[in-house]
Amino acid sequence: MRFSAQTAQPVPWKNGGGVTRELASHAEGGRMVWRLSLAEISRDGPFSAFPGLARIHCIVAGAGHVLSNAGTRLEARLMEPLAFDGCLELDCCLRSGACKAFNVIYNPQLVSAEAKVLSDGRVSNAAGGQVVLVVSGSLELSGGDRLIPGEGIIMENAASGEISEGGAVIQVRFQPV
Repeated sequence: MRFSAQTAQPVPWKNGGGVTRELASHAEGGRMVWRLSLAEISRDGPFSAFPGLARIHCIVAGAGHVLSNAGTRLEARLMEPLAFDGCLELDCCLRSGACKAFNVIYNPQLVSAEAKVLSDGRVSNAAGGQVVLVVSGSLELSGGDRLIPGEGIIMENAASGEISEGGAVIQVRFQPV
């Protein structure tokens, strides 16, 4: 399944600190397994908590921010996936203006998730259970399809592709627990 940030509808946050575009989601038996979104963070403020879920947060544009509370300090930096417990109640302090972040929210009782940034090379998926999002450059899939920044694909079957020179892709792999 292919998805695009350009066609996903923006949904304002309740606190007014930004908007989120849901890119894709997967549920089983009425339970959310995972959700992918692209958030535009425009000001400091509370960060949404998701009790019972886990998060991976990766800044894709801007200088990033610091998430903190009395006992926790997490640094969200450009193109460095940050994994943390979704139940944490955190405040967000922008480093230097607005930023955008790719988010993976998932149920750790159903799947584990790992994200990494790939550049200038090959993306392959032999076993399924993978999502890729193009951040810069392009991704040429083996079937001839081409993805540009803001576009992604859920790969459930064997697939491969080539990242353009200077390009960057976020790869998320899901495994059942």
